[in-house]
Amino acid sequence: MPVTPHPKGVRLSVRLTPKASKNRFGSVEKTADGAAHLKAYVTIVPEGGKANKSLIKMLAKSLKIPAGDISVASGATNRNKQLLIEGDSGMLAAKLEQWIKDITP
Repeated sequence: MPVTPHPKGVRLSVRLTPKASKNRFGSVEKTADGAAHLKAYVTIVPEGGKANKSLIKMLAKSLKIPAGDISVASGATNRNKQLLIEGDSGMLAAKLEQWIKDITP
């Protein structure tokens, strides 16, 4: 799973594709080193952090949590990102894992 605990909540590994045909989440994929990430697609172009903001807004809406609880911990200018979702790590991890199972084929 692309979810790992963090002292402030959980980290979610995401591979973001900007300039997509529609905003959506895709499947969980593993890289050659075995790390998992959730694929995400946004229609926004990657300039000035707009694609990151769109990703955060889309994730917050999907999880029904405030967008202010989500930030880009690393990879702000890279397709591979680590999002920090602040809150109770146990509750967030369970919620994310169930949500990922529900949205992926």
